[in-house]
Parts: sequence; structure tokens; C-alpha cells
Amino acid sequence: MPEAAHTHEPDAAALAARFGHLAGEALLRPMLDEFRGRICLVSSFGAEAAVLLHMVAGLDRDTPVLFLDTQKHFPETLAYRDTLVAQLGLNDVRSLAPDADAVKARDPDGTLWSRNPDACCALRKVVPLNRALSGFSAWISGRKRFHGGERRALPVIEPDGPRVKLNPLATWSSEQIGCEFETRGLPPHPLTAQGYRSIGCAPCTVPGAPAADPRAGRWAGLDKTECGIHESWMSSGL
Repeated sequence: MPEAAHTHEPDAAALAARFGHLAGEALLRPMLDEFRGRICLVSSFGAEAAVLLHMVAGLDRDTPVLFLDTQKHFPETLAYRDTLVAQLGLNDVRSLAPDADAVKARDPDGTLWSRNPDACCALRKVVPLNRALSGFSAWISGRKRFHGGERRALPVIEPDGPRVKLNPLATWSSEQIGCEFETRGLPPHPLTAQGYRSIGCAPCTVPGAPAADPRAGRWAGLDKTECGIHESWMSSGL
């Protein structure tokens, strides 16, 4: 388990000045050393996730990997997660489920996603992740600038409340990701062959058009582009 207490919050600006020009393993290596025992990777095990998981596994397979088990995932995503965990030898993958009592109270019929997707994301993603991150000083995200929207200005290192958030692949292109899948011998997510370019919960994800933004298949038809876990470490919507 990570250390429950630390003496001060990490200085994201100072870290960015020292390491913000780095990417991929070149950034992960010093950050894993800097925050030894107090850093984790948050992974969706989605369409692009295997590259970052492979990088972290190559540096330290004991790094905690947090997976938000929303109980609304495609079966293919859960199977893909298990495949990657076995192939990469990840030793500490933690599935974060929403609180059962909260689900019973706020989403008893399982259709909250259709009535209030923001509240559903808060219930099934934001709150469980905030709780799980409480013992960490830093976490690693797989976001990239080419995803579009607010991510176009994504920093490599950013503050996240009492923690620092690292985006080692922020500057990478879609083409780079594709090349790394081949170079590293990584299996694709099964749904990418069906046109899914960004993969979240099953009720809220559809295949994306090739010319559209990579995340266009998420919450299609709604004025929503993010689940909320990156908006504020304190936000819950509940």
C-alpha cells in the first residue's frame, strides 16, 4: 500500500520546469523514482492504454494500476484488461467499484446514464477514484493532445489538488501510438476492429467516424466530452 501521509504537496510547477520537456519512459523513469511508493497509473484499458501500461510495466511492474470498474464496461474491455495484466506481468491492478449503497440509492435501475450522465460518471468514476487516490502524491494519465477539445492544451505535468498529475504521452500523435503497438507487440483492444476509437462504458460509447475527433464516439449527441475525473480532484456531482 502507498504511504498514507507525506509532509508536503508536490510542486507541479517545479517538476514541470525540471521534467516537462520529457515524454514516455524518459518522463516516467524519474517520476517513478521521485514518488516511489506514492504514485499510481490510472488506466481505462481502452483503445490506446496498452502502450502506457507497457511502459510502466517495463520500469516497475509493482506500480499500482487503478481501473475504474464502473459495472457498465463492455465485456471486451474486461477481457482485454485481463489479457494485458497477464501479458505485461502487472502485479498490483486494483479495480475500483462504486459504493454499493450509493448505487442502490442513486441508480437502483441502472439507467442513471440515460437520465443524467454527469451524475452517473460521478457515482461510478469520480467518487471511487478520489477515494482511491487519497494515499498517493502523483498519478499517471493516458490523455493526449490529439484527442481534441480541452486536451489540446494538455500539459505534461499539472497540479491536481494535493497531488501532481503526469501525462507522459500528451505530445504523442495517433500515428506514434499505432507504431508503438506494433513495435512493442501489443494486442489491440477487440473493439477497435469494429470502429471504436475511444472506449468507455457500453451505454455511452459508439463507434467513431474515421474523420471525426478520436473521442467523438463518447457520449454521442450530448454536450459532454469528459467523465469528470480530470476536471477537479474535489468534484463529485453528488
